[in-house]
Amino acid sequence: MGTRYKVVETSEVTDAVLEQILNEWTARGWRLDALHFAMRESSRRPAMAFVSFTREEADGAAQDPAGAPGRGTTPIT
Repeated sequence: MGTRYKVVETSEVTDAVLEQILNEWTARGWRLDALHFAMRESSRRPAMAFVSFTREEADGAAQDPAGAPGRGTTPIT
């Protein structure tokens, strides 16, 4: 078995968006690994967030179909 990593990037850093990302990817079997924020010098609010997940997979297992580049979530409007 090997460890697979998934990183989800968002420029919309709100509690609702982060909650959506966490719920979506953990429901797909991923475990939260870390949450990192990119800050702006002119603001106390983060400009971006990077949410990383891990999961154990058998060697040679197929990639998650939603593992393509991008957030993989439906934007909240």
